[in-house]
Amino acid sequence: MKFHSKPITEHQEVPLADEGRFEELVAQWQARAPGNITSNGEANLCYLLSLHETAEPHVQLAQLNELRGLVEAQGDTIVDAESHLLRKKDPRTYVGAGVAERAANAARSAGANMLVVDAELTPSQARNLEDLTGFAICDREAVILNVFRKHASTKRAALQVEIAQLEYLRPRIRGIGLNMDQQMGGSNKARGPGETASELLARRIDKRIADLRKRLLQLKQSDAAQRKHRNDAARVTLVGYTNAGKTSLMNALTNAGLSARDRPFETLDTTSRALTRHGGDVLLSDTVGFIRRLPEQLMASFESTLAEVSEASLLVVVLDASDAEATTHLSTTRAMLERLHAEHIPRLIVFNKCDKLDELPPFAVIAEQDPFVTVSAHDAHAVDRLRDEILTLARQNQRQEEVFVPYEQSFIVKHIYAHCRVSHTEALSDGTRFILHGAPHHIASILRMTKEATS
Repeated sequence: MKFHSKPITEHQEVPLADEGRFEELVAQWQARAPGNITSNGEANLCYLLSLHETAEPHVQLAQLNELRGLVEAQGDTIVDAESHLLRKKDPRTYVGAGVAERAANAARSAGANMLVVDAELTPSQARNLEDLTGFAICDREAVILNVFRKHASTKRAALQVEIAQLEYLRPRIRGIGLNMDQQMGGSNKARGPGETASELLARRIDKRIADLRKRLLQLKQSDAAQRKHRNDAARVTLVGYTNAGKTSLMNALTNAGLSARDRPFETLDTTSRALTRHGGDVLLSDTVGFIRRLPEQLMASFESTLAEVSEASLLVVVLDASDAEATTHLSTTRAMLERLHAEHIPRLIVFNKCDKLDELPPFAVIAEQDPFVTVSAHDAHAVDRLRDEILTLARQNQRQEEVFVPYEQSFIVKHIYAHCRVSHTEALSDGTRFILHGAPHHIASILRMTKEATS
């Protein structure tokens, strides 16, 4: 569902909602998924207008590069770009008529057919901008939604993204290029003049969102049950700015084999793996990346996925140490953790991609009071040191116990390896002696099982 306001010829044949063809309308929106091709067979050629509140050149460059990465990730071609210091927001067009006209002239000269504005525009601002410039307008929120849709490879992610897209589309119904104020269904003897096409379409969208939320709730309940089952293990969650290398570290630490391509929001779903070789006393989870000004619709839709963050016992904050904006990315991550009410959870800062640095920055200053580790996902020894540090922090509250299990009670041995770490075993004549490390309630459960087995 490629979201931008109104390419000039793109919405000519979108069916009216009053014809009862909502599904066909949604299908046509989704047919314009990211991939460089619009409905008329031409490539989306984008001119980027990056907006800033600071005059610092390195900040402006970093934000422009981030916008470039997002637009390329949604599948479009960038023909040119410019940065603008926005001192005051215009209520009608956000950027002001002068800036809009200058950007439109530059975009026209570059051969663009779409203007991408790095701001969250209201529906009226997007319409005013397209009327003023003559270009299709795609704002920051639409770009991020497009990227999320392109990377939604599972049922849960697809549901979450579609909900966010429909919530974005609903207040923009009047901008899809149709006569949406036509009243339908009324007659002289009817109770009223009937609903406009936009009202009917809004009602269909509301119903679709409600249906999707019911299906997502079922998955959420299943996720909660799985997390409850995993409560016996120490749960460690990788968090951080998008494209910081979280999934690459996940693969290096657990051999998870997840897709770790170098593009924004490659990972949307939570994936969990045992961090230890013989079972689950420590579980490591990879989650969706953060970004500055993440749309509220996505925050709400990905509530169940982000719950993995707020329920973790340790957060591993991954930063791209080679990025000049690493400090800003850490600030954004900390702000997101506050939004998720997870700021109280112990943290380990991981400065990743250190192999790309010629000179090491003051990591201790950046990390502030949090413990930190420097690493490269391609350095096996560094990854082993990181694993040891995570395990040490995750197991701080674990208990050690010696347990004897008779040979005939093999089900207890399975329970031990599923939920505890075994540091020593000794085979005796009538059973096996274990030295266990695990959560106190786990150890108590195993001791109770062995007592019942021998009584």
